[in-house]
Order: sequence, then C-alpha cells, then structure tokens
Amino acid sequence: MDWLEQLRWDERGLIPAIAQDHESGEVLMVAWMNRESLAETAETGRAVYYSRSRRRLWRKGEESGHVQRVHELRVDCDQDVVLLKVAQLGGIACHTGRRSCFYLRLEDGEWRAVEPVLKDPDAIYGKESP
Repeated sequence: MDWLEQLRWDERGLIPAIAQDHESGEVLMVAWMNRESLAETAETGRAVYYSRSRRRLWRKGEESGHVQRVHELRVDCDQDVVLLKVAQLGGIACHTGRRSCFYLRLEDGEWRAVEPVLKDPDAIYGKESP
C-alpha cells in the first residue's frame, strides 16, 4: 500500500502538520498538508504545506525566505497528524516575525505575547502583517 494512503485524511483531503525544531523540540507552527504537499516535502526535504486561505501549495519561505529543511517525517499512532522535525532557516517560523507561532500565553485571563519579534513583518514581507 502507498504510504500516503495509509494516512487518515479529513473530508477535504487534508491532514494537520506540526513543525518542530529537530534539535530543541520546540513546536514552531501548525499547518495543513494535502497529498501533493506531503509528497513534495518527502521528495525534496523542504517543508511544503497547503494554504487553505489561498487554496494552493505553500512552500514555506517562498515569500519570507524562512525555509524549513526537513530532517524527519513522523506520523502519530492514529495516522491523522504529521510531525515534521525541521531546521528553521533564518530562525523565524511565524509571519509575525517571531521564532514560533506559539508566542501567546494565557496570563490572568488574557492572551499575552511572551516571545519577542525578531524581525519586523513589514521588513520580511514588504507589507503590513497581523
């Protein structure tokens, strides 16, 4: 059986994908993959996701230059979540200019940014980013 067919894709043909730093174990981001993006990732060693908002493949770093080099691909026990162990080139995974997308922490009933912006998103993308 084809390794892609062994996975449990959702009704849209997507599977969640977690990007984790291959050295530190830090979770950098969560995105979605379809069969095409996962196959390309496995073939090239570069993280490729599926953008639900753009409805197309999203090669991580295509605009920002912050590419993810994949060291290892894993799947969970239910085969419905993919884990990518990556090297985050440029040190920034989040479109907000932070190392990780998980920079908000719940404190006293409010979400507070607890990680610094490493690079202004305007400087990365040349436009205003959230």
